[in-house]
Amino acid sequence: MLLGRVIGQVVPCIVTPGLEGVPMLIVQPLDKTLNPKGKTLVAADATRMAGIGELVSYEGGREAAMALDPWFVPVDHAIIAIIDGVNVTA
Repeated sequence: MLLGRVIGQVVPCIVTPGLEGVPMLIVQPLDKTLNPKGKTLVAADATRMAGIGELVSYEGGREAAMALDPWFVPVDHAIIAIIDGVNVTA
């Protein structure tokens, strides 16, 4: 599970078949202490409910393509969950 925070939105002018109605969001990857880690990325929102400022879980690669319906649409990253909180004890 990868953690990230939604920091923006992408509005495409042409949408690939299978991605109609799927929000494309800009995500800042985070480490386990919720500090920024690495470059931002664009993720298709499989939940269709994430908004700017929300903590999310996302996947990359083949798992991202399988998270959307229909399967195997051309995406590199997909948001799969909205996270309420993170508890780290170590």
